Amino acid sequence: MGCAPSIHVSQSGVIYCRDSDESNSPRQTTGVSQGPAGPLHGLFVQTDAADAIPQSRASGSPGAARARRARGELGSGSSAGSAGPAATTCRGRRRHCCSSAEAETQTSYTSVKQVSSAEVRIGPMRLTQDPIQVLLIFAKEDSQSDGFWWACDRAGYSCNIARTPESALECFLDKHHEIIVIDHRQTQNFDAEAVCRSIRATNPSEHAVILAVVSQASGNYEEASVLPLLHAGFNRRFMENSSIIACYNELIQIEHGEVLSQFKLRACNSVFTALDHCHEAIEITSDDHVIQYVNPAFERMMGYHKGELLGKELAELPKSDKNRADLLDTINTCIKKGKEWQGVYYARRKSGDSIQQHVKITPVIGQGGKIRHFVSLKKLCCSTDKNKQILKIHRDSGDNSQTESHSFRYKNRRKESIDVKSISSRGSDAPSLQNRRYPSMARIHSMTIEAPITKVINIINAAQENSPVTVAEALDRVLEILRTTELYSPQLGTKDEDPHTSDLVGGLMTDGLRRLSGNEYVFTKNVHQSHSHLAMPGTITDVPPSVAQLLDNEESWEFNIFELEAVTHKRPLVYLGLKVFSRFGVCEFLHCSETTLRAWLQVIEANYHSSNAYHNSTHAADVLHATAFFLGKERVKGSLDQLDEVAALIAATVHDVDHPGRTNSFLCNAGSELAVLYNDTAVLESHHTALAFQLTVKDSKCNIFKNIDRNHYRTLRQAIIDMVLATEMTKHFEHVNKFVNSINKPMAAEIDGSDCECSPPGKNFPENQTLIKRMMIKCADVANPCRPLDLCIEWAGRISEEYFAQTDEEKRQGLPVVMPVFDRNTCSIPKSQISFIDYFITDMFDAWDAFAHLPTLMQHLADNYKHWKTLDDLKCKSLRLPSDS
Repeated sequence: MGCAPSIHVSQSGVIYCRDSDESNSPRQTTGVSQGPAGPLHGLFVQTDAADAIPQSRASGSPGAARARRARGELGSGSSAGSAGPAATTCRGRRRHCCSSAEAETQTSYTSVKQVSSAEVRIGPMRLTQDPIQVLLIFAKEDSQSDGFWWACDRAGYSCNIARTPESALECFLDKHHEIIVIDHRQTQNFDAEAVCRSIRATNPSEHAVILAVVSQASGNYEEASVLPLLHAGFNRRFMENSSIIACYNELIQIEHGEVLSQFKLRACNSVFTALDHCHEAIEITSDDHVIQYVNPAFERMMGYHKGELLGKELAELPKSDKNRADLLDTINTCIKKGKEWQGVYYARRKSGDSIQQHVKITPVIGQGGKIRHFVSLKKLCCSTDKNKQILKIHRDSGDNSQTESHSFRYKNRRKESIDVKSISSRGSDAPSLQNRRYPSMARIHSMTIEAPITKVINIINAAQENSPVTVAEALDRVLEILRTTELYSPQLGTKDEDPHTSDLVGGLMTDGLRRLSGNEYVFTKNVHQSHSHLAMPGTITDVPPSVAQLLDNEESWEFNIFELEAVTHKRPLVYLGLKVFSRFGVCEFLHCSETTLRAWLQVIEANYHSSNAYHNSTHAADVLHATAFFLGKERVKGSLDQLDEVAALIAATVHDVDHPGRTNSFLCNAGSELAVLYNDTAVLESHHTALAFQLTVKDSKCNIFKNIDRNHYRTLRQAIIDMVLATEMTKHFEHVNKFVNSINKPMAAEIDGSDCECSPPGKNFPENQTLIKRMMIKCADVANPCRPLDLCIEWAGRISEEYFAQTDEEKRQGLPVVMPVFDRNTCSIPKSQISFIDYFITDMFDAWDAFAHLPTLMQHLADNYKHWKTLDDLKCKSLRLPSDS
């Protein structure tokens, strides 16, 4: 049968049992070879050198082999004719798969000819598949385990045998076997399903195929269902059969079926890694245009998170009006014929602005010659002729000299502006006058006091030096954006922008300083309305039964503030304030009496204008209710301390005190005293906070702050001012973006990285607590679209009426009309609500919901949006219908 094999012991204590090239089976006998070592074969077991002493020959039968393994001997098998499953065995203190004395793991490797790596092709990829590794988990050696052992040898697989669940799991985590065979016949040894579940609980098991060996079904019993095995994590069931050929056939089928498929799937990870790191935006859709994949570059370009896109149809996403009308039809006609389309296309980002893209759409042909997917490759078009020329050079030039020279020009230009060291060193050899004349940009960058945005720009400039041309061009675009002042406010389109959105933004997010001809100003007196004295409760319990009954439900989001407005004769703030402040222990924190608190609430409510359709004390009470509701949410409560809670409740109460029912833009255009006083900047919000503190401290009877120490007062005052100023809409997107980047994203990363409960993100971080409080009062201030439908409709009518009144007055006084769509004769309230929700509400409440968990509010928001869309569609449809006459 050829040369006898040899046994070699390495210095590390690893024993190699080698056979000759003619050896085909571990049944061959072994001895000491005088010739060169043959290919690796037989057994490969790591053990101590002291245990690696060969024993004399023994019988090659399976029983004798098992007896030798039980004695811990290292022996060699019998003649070629013996049919032992482990005729050559090694037993010692194993380190790589067994960690305990009772755990036993044996390892078999076949000849080099059989275990050579195989080449597999998947599409254009050429892959190398390593030899299959099999793990046999059998508590005791028997003919079935022998059958699989020898089947592995015949198939050219490397094989391990584990005797206990512990050693099996340890061995699998070390080797990551492709196939695992578990003995499911005898439950007294170990629970096979529990072993399977423990392996499935590990990450490497995702690509493993687990086979259950079950007993032959008795003729008197129905065959057992396979479902329990599938639920436990098994992939296949093997009916007990110790024939080597039966075991061999099963393993070969698994290799060419599940194992090969899993191998190809693992290879796809490299493709997705490449896509994830690609600088060009990539989108993959199904044949019916459902989005199935977008890469990070696509998310950055379009402003969406992939979770907002996957599973959606392309038709659901907003389209830009800048494309010609027949472009989409042209694209669809082309790609549905299996042809590639490329050209320029305008896309609408999530923020609403349109961007110009170079797009290439490639159909992917699948089974049966049908189109299965579309792959879109998208690049931003250059905004300047210079950048277009740069891209053309990079795209069209085949030699590197032009690109390198262009990069060199980029590099030299940047080094002249920022390389302060080189300038200083050059100047040392020059006259002193020349030394003082280095460029002003370098002088600015050499200043010791450097703004954070300047540091960012410097880092980007440095990164551009060694970047490819396309990257340098993109970073130039980044620098252009960073040098603007409004970093967090999206840029609105012009004539193509929805007029309702444009008017809302113009009216709510700008200072509105639109001077009249000749720079004349119209001054209006600030009118303070006098309010008759209302009978107020002496204590929180001293309230009318009808009011008390309503207030019993004040902790619910469905609380109806309009019913409270009615029963309190348009003075709901005192009653709700007493109840809410009592619940949060405000008097105890401020060390003030309930009488003082009642007097303060009465004064604040008296300075809200009941004549306003919207900005009255009912709105203040509504915002107070929403703030209290948010403060009760678990994560909010865990992020803020009591001072924050008290500040939030006070800020909500006073946030619109003495509101004139007109926007900041109106006051600035009219040149009102308040606009002049506050320099056209956050006019109303500054007035609300200033007046609130003036009213509070002017009379000891209503001064709720009189008994707290100076430090507490200053901290509380600053928090109240900060929250009220946050309700001003010009910095809306700044507040939302900071909250998302500082609170949502770190929280999501922490949750994804661990299974444990995360600590509140704001605790012990004053900056984060400030962002949470700002976001909370902002959401409370505009929570109307998230209220139950009947309340949402009432609030929409009220705010529209107030805007109508402003438009009427602007026309009467000849002032610029800030929001032309809010003309009572032509305005569509559904359209205005849709625009408001789309532009301001959705993203903000998505972020707040991700933090505070508000499923009820988000459901109301979806329902209300659907209601407004239905009304708008019906109106549009009715306008399109022909007249009956």
